[in-house]
Amino acid sequence: MPHIHVKIAGKSEAEKMQLANEITKAVMHAVQSKEANITISIEDIQKEDWVEKVYKPDILGHWDQLYKKPGYDPLS
Repeated sequence: MPHIHVKIAGKSEAEKMQLANEITKAVMHAVQSKEANITISIEDIQKEDWVEKVYKPDILGHWDQLYKKPGYDPLS
């Protein structure tokens, strides 16, 4: 029963709904999960808060758990 939590900045409700729909399809395909077993939450983060609220704690703080690493470094 996958639960996906997305942190994102500057997207509309329509874009977030589209993202949730596409993630749902991908999860159903990748791990053969039923749609009813998938939950997705989306947390809005202000762009100016990204480094402190996402990059440092969730990306750098869990580097060894990332299956897709970023192609950017806001600290350099």
